[in-house]
Amino acid sequence: MKSANKILLTLLILTAGLSGVCSAQQETQFTQYMFNRMYYNPAYAGSSGSICATAMYRNQWMGLRLDAPAPGYKSGSAPVNYLFSFDLPVKFLHGGLGATVISDQIGYHNSINVNVDYAFRIYWGPGNLAAAAELNMYNNTLDGSQLIGSSSQTGIPTTPIDASVVDPLIAASEESDFLIDMSTGLYYQVPGSYYLGLSIKNLLGSKSDILNYENARSIYMMGGYEYTLPFNPSFRLKPSALVKTADFAAFQADVSCLLSYQNSVWGGVSYRVHDAFAFMGGINWKKLQIGAAYDLTTSRLGTFKSGRSQGTVELYLKYCFKVIIPQKAPSIYRNTRYLL
Repeated sequence: MKSANKILLTLLILTAGLSGVCSAQQETQFTQYMFNRMYYNPAYAGSSGSICATAMYRNQWMGLRLDAPAPGYKSGSAPVNYLFSFDLPVKFLHGGLGATVISDQIGYHNSINVNVDYAFRIYWGPGNLAAAAELNMYNNTLDGSQLIGSSSQTGIPTTPIDASVVDPLIAASEESDFLIDMSTGLYYQVPGSYYLGLSIKNLLGSKSDILNYENARSIYMMGGYEYTLPFNPSFRLKPSALVKTADFAAFQADVSCLLSYQNSVWGGVSYRVHDAFAFMGGINWKKLQIGAAYDLTTSRLGTFKSGRSQGTVELYLKYCFKVIIPQKAPSIYRNTRYLL
């Protein structure tokens, strides 16, 4: 147990040490990452021992819109994300399977990503260790007809647009491309005590010649710990951290702490360095888990510094169940008699 505390402390120190070099988000981010670990680490698949379905919705920087650049053009939206995932343990595969579908809408760019996971799990020490492989499929669409530039710094161009101000690398129409990539991860957990994870996304760094972009290789480190309050065992304290980097060029870190009561209700706070403070809460009702989070943006996009954004809302829903197959009663009974 002391080793677990040291590992978690090291992760938290690393998170704090990276705070001076944090940058903007790379892939889709979620405030309630502790309930959505498979998205960040494929080795989580099947680790709960139950069949679980998860849905998440995130409306980032509410109220912030991209105004139409000229008459006849559409307004763009701030990031809106939808996620659905499903995972289950598979005994004969010695691990678990999982799948995640993510829809990411930002401005005039839309993407639908599908991840398929296989995690191989062994028992090691007091917990279990899993190694995983993940297949990533990306479908990206960019409506280049809505992106216009200006050779003048004094105003916004009006239609019709002079061809000289259109970016030659972006087609003036809707373009899409499909990419395939691979990811991997390691995940160790002692159920009810702590967990640690390390994963690398987009190992192949797939490139799109149509949309002129390249998948950044992202590294995620996560950890969490559960501590039962000695003066009241009904309460459990659950600190956690998530550190992420894209090609070691940009870093971002989340530090969170939840307090749960009888594993039925919980609440807590989170801090994303140089981006937002968040407040979270939720309930467990039978096999259903419901959660919500609100991010108070602290960057220049936030209410206090610019008035452009009213923060971020995130909703979370998870349903888990187990399928117990009763053992078949033997149809033949053997009885050896000894005659004296």
